[in-house]
Amino acid sequence: MDVTFLGTGSAYPSPCRGASAIVFRAEGECWLFDCGEGTQTQFMKSALRAGRITKIFITHLHGDHMFGLPGFLCTVSLQCGSTPTNQHVDIYGPVGLRSFIRMSLEVSHSQLVFPYTVHEFLPSEDGTYRLLENEQFTVKAFKLYHRIPSFGFVITEKDRPGRLNVGKLQELGLQPGPLYGKLKLGSAVTLESGQTISPCDVLGDPVPGRKICILGDCSGVVASGAAQLCRDADLLIHEATLDDGQMEKAKDHGHSTPKMAAEFANLCRAKRLVLTHFSQRYKPPGLVSEGDEDVTVLKTQAESVLMGQSVILAEDFLTISIPLKKPL
Repeated sequence: MDVTFLGTGSAYPSPCRGASAIVFRAEGECWLFDCGEGTQTQFMKSALRAGRITKIFITHLHGDHMFGLPGFLCTVSLQCGSTPTNQHVDIYGPVGLRSFIRMSLEVSHSQLVFPYTVHEFLPSEDGTYRLLENEQFTVKAFKLYHRIPSFGFVITEKDRPGRLNVGKLQELGLQPGPLYGKLKLGSAVTLESGQTISPCDVLGDPVPGRKICILGDCSGVVASGAAQLCRDADLLIHEATLDDGQMEKAKDHGHSTPKMAAEFANLCRAKRLVLTHFSQRYKPPGLVSEGDEDVTVLKTQAESVLMGQSVILAEDFLTISIPLKKPL
């Protein structure tokens, strides 16, 4: 499981930073979170393959988070060739996303060779939304404070079954084969002798699932259950558009500073905090020129609130791995 940042700047793409885009990968799944202008070019500069994306999540409808979407879809379609494909793409986002995509494709006379479905968020009383659930993951969204409707996403991996005790199985007379897989999936098996073996008899402790939280632009969290949804996140990705000295300006524009991001990380007990969505004035060390500021000041400000916990500053093409946890 890993995440790769394809764009870490705010407002517009620049020579130093692309506009917002993050790719999540895990065991065959490849999902895109936000698709700012130029995302398709960022894919081409990376080792990632745009054609593997099956799900796209848009945090909000500001241009630096979704202007790249029509072009991205068309590029993937062109790379597929002229033959229609059954590779289906699900796109999730706020109300208005469907009409934006449809109008962009219609006006440009673009035709995709693959089917897609847009899932717009429907209101809920507590400000949280269940978007999908499969055998591996659940994905939920929650409301954020911003100038327009904006959302955060929580990807929760389901617990994995514990390791099979092969020695014990062989003592019981069960040799390696399909029944091993059945037990691993949680089903009991019955031997020819009539003896029933339950998974709990031969499986070790389960392996806890991992959790990643990706927040869109925000100056705070609206949903009452957001902190609980993000509780003990293995990775929290939070915007920090401006430094703490400009907190009032950040709030006025619906954005966060490192202190604000770190406070939310403390609230939900996140194990690792990643800052992203930097104003283009913040440059990596070595690229700072007159009128610019060193981006590392944002890292220092966040770490002062986290009391020594290390903070990661996102950079374009940075990949962060989230290792498997140990059994309970």
